[in-house]
Amino acid sequence: MKEILNKIQSIGIIPVLEIENIEDSIEVAKALCDGGLPIVEVTFRTEGAEKAIKIMSENNKDMIVGAGTVINKEQVDLAVAANAQFIVSPGVNTEIIKYCKEKNILIIPGVSNASDIEAAISCGIEVVKFFPSELSGGIKMINALSAPYNKIKFIPTGGINENNMNSYLENPKILACGGSWMVNKQIIKAKEFTKIKEICKKTVSKMLCMKIKHIGINAETEGRSVAEEFASLLQSDISETPKGYFAGSLIEIMNPGNHKGTKGHIALGVSSSSRAKRYFESLGYKFDETTTTYDVNGYVNFVYFKDEFAGFGVHLVNN
Repeated sequence: MKEILNKIQSIGIIPVLEIENIEDSIEVAKALCDGGLPIVEVTFRTEGAEKAIKIMSENNKDMIVGAGTVINKEQVDLAVAANAQFIVSPGVNTEIIKYCKEKNILIIPGVSNASDIEAAISCGIEVVKFFPSELSGGIKMINALSAPYNKIKFIPTGGINENNMNSYLENPKILACGGSWMVNKQIIKAKEFTKIKEICKKTVSKMLCMKIKHIGINAETEGRSVAEEFASLLQSDISETPKGYFAGSLIEIMNPGNHKGTKGHIALGVSSSSRAKRYFESLGYKFDETTTTYDVNGYVNFVYFKDEFAGFGVHLVNN
């Protein structure tokens, strides 16, 4: 269960799917995976949800497929039989929580207030769905609830979209956000599966907030004089580092030595290096794991790509 939660956190966004035509399952799942979101919560709001879960699970081995809006034991059995990897319920149903634990399947119950959270905690739950998020106070309410319940992680769903998701994901208590904007009924009914892929790619890009944080230049001789040239250009101060100098915050001059990149390096700033690393790995890129560093919570905060790009090493770093 912990492994699944780690994967969910590394992805960051959970598409919530209400599917009416089972035949669309394969194409929807492929579009989500190709768009960088290899995860889906299929809600039991339509008949045949378990069939869609089974189809998606069987045809996409690397995809995390879960069941949502589960409100009774019968639906739990259907989801488990269809190889669902997690269960999401709209509220704290202690009977369902106990039943899921007996079945050894991850259960994420829905909460909207302190009493719900306490009920979930009493059942041994550590991750809850906050629903309906925007109507229940949104990120401000989650921030307030996180203070007394600081060991609980949240997956907010309801009213979340690509324009407000980052206000949630900035909070370390947010495991991921759930939403349906990339798989709404109109897009699926029109069979615009390429559009689903493009929305997912746009969503991932917006979530990661990618930007060039600084450029490193490998100096042929001691780097102070080079740093002074750039500091003069940028009208900035010079700061010394163990490996060289910074001219302001944009240019890093590396003293001669064994540094990554033939010409230098580019620091690619992202909102989450862990999520960015997972995303780029899904595109086939590899990383030099020997360069990885972690934050106090065990998440990646720095790592170099294995290969150079036009003679430059490229590394991820948290913004």
